[in-house]
Amino acid sequence: MASTAAVMERERLTAEMAFPPAVVAAGGGASCKPGAEPRSIVIKIRRRLPDFARSVNLKYVKLGLLSAGFPMPPSPSWVVMLALAAAAAYGLFDVAALYAVDLVGCAAWLCAAALLVAVWYARRPRPVYLVEFACYKPDGDEHEISKGGFLEMTESTGFFNGEAVAFQTKITRRSGLGDRTYLPPGIQARPPRLSMAEARAEAEAVMFGCLDKLFAATGVDPSRDVGILIVNCSLFNPTPSLASMVVNRYRMREDVKSFNLGGMGCSAGLIAVDLARDLLQANAGALAVVVSTENITLNWYFGNDRSMLLSNCIFRMGGAAALLSSRGGDARRAKYRLLHTVRTHKGAADGCFGSVYQREDERGRVGVSLARELMAVAGDALKTNITTLGPLVLPLAEQLKFLRSLVLRRVLRRGARRPYIPDFRRAFEHFCVHAGGRAVLEEVQRSLGLGDGDMEASKCALHRFGNTSSSSLWYELAYAEAKGRVRRGHRVWQIGFGSGFKCNSAVWRALRDVPPVSSGAGDGEEERRRVSCNPWVDSVESYPPKAYI
Repeated sequence: MASTAAVMERERLTAEMAFPPAVVAAGGGASCKPGAEPRSIVIKIRRRLPDFARSVNLKYVKLGLLSAGFPMPPSPSWVVMLALAAAAAYGLFDVAALYAVDLVGCAAWLCAAALLVAVWYARRPRPVYLVEFACYKPDGDEHEISKGGFLEMTESTGFFNGEAVAFQTKITRRSGLGDRTYLPPGIQARPPRLSMAEARAEAEAVMFGCLDKLFAATGVDPSRDVGILIVNCSLFNPTPSLASMVVNRYRMREDVKSFNLGGMGCSAGLIAVDLARDLLQANAGALAVVVSTENITLNWYFGNDRSMLLSNCIFRMGGAAALLSSRGGDARRAKYRLLHTVRTHKGAADGCFGSVYQREDERGRVGVSLARELMAVAGDALKTNITTLGPLVLPLAEQLKFLRSLVLRRVLRRGARRPYIPDFRRAFEHFCVHAGGRAVLEEVQRSLGLGDGDMEASKCALHRFGNTSSSSLWYELAYAEAKGRVRRGHRVWQIGFGSGFKCNSAVWRALRDVPPVSSGAGDGEEERRRVSCNPWVDSVESYPPKAYI
């Protein structure tokens, strides 16, 4: 009975509404006495992702097919040319006699064809490679905080009332976070040091900590080699920008193309990757650096609004930096090749737009409010995204099963037949789902029909490092590498959710086997630099924790 109650508590929200006695009596048939107290009813609201099998929007399937490169109907001129070529091939008539084609004309046609092939080859999309990436982890136990330490810190600040402390205690115990996450020193100080200087210090520690390891591991000289720089951080956007801080630190070139993405939420890391891909394809031979982070110091909520307190319980300090390249020579040393990016933005709908919203509470304290409809919004965005992504990645057999199910429902009107949900485990070997929280991961796992092994990297990243916003996907991929599970040809699916509301996907293919890491590894300077990029080097052997996974 207790376990059933716990499940009901996890999957539902409750809302109490007071009604006059007359209304209650009319609805229930009971008598109403004068002066009776108003009665209340409790409405149970399901807090689960929508069932993807119930509705499929065909326009997103079409978008995926077009992105996959399915041919469009040819123009009339091409039809005529193909018909003449086919007729000539089968000897139906003498095309040369018909058009009086001579050797000069044939040579001209061949030159034109060669020119068209050359133009196509020059304009084809250049492959984009992920050479290396590095995740931030403080040295030793610096900035480390346990769940008990977090709760003690929360109560000792004096900013929260008893109900807010109890709420944060309940959320923390269910969050899926472990006892070795990180918070910046400005938040852990007594009293908290909330200043621009502390926020800059946090940003510098995270960004430069990642970049120093990345440049050391790849041998890239940032002052000479980096032509494109993209930094994404949603809630901390000082002047000069975070991108300018990186340019100044590493004395980058004057012609470096720098971009600073702000306010785009936890999915901004994949937006930055998508932008880097477009820039690399437009700038041949360039190297791009993508830095994904979030800033905690000036965005901690010190109020009592429950919708804003959740972020305090799950967000932690973290960041990642990735080196991408479109150089053909980098294919030999790169780890992955970028195959697809699919971006979904539901901001046109007011409910989606306001589901994650930064605002002031009734006392003027700023925080990020999470709406009760957030799970439904995230589910709708995920459904749209995977419907578009499916034709790009699913095996032909899975697509045919889905098409057959769709025809039975839409054409033959067999509405009672349940649509076929493709098995994405046949398309990917590794799943990196944004570690937004334990409930989010469990619902995504249920909706996509994934196993515990598929979600291991995401759950372990949440347990070890917490919700590190847009960089969480890189901590998850680093976990798979640290375990030695990434092999040549493996496909990786990264899924990010963010305010707006957005759901973004990136698909990578491994170009080589990635050896595992451990605290005892490090034969040679190059190997030590490679291992230093992985944040799991001192803890991977203790994961997954049996009590959690």
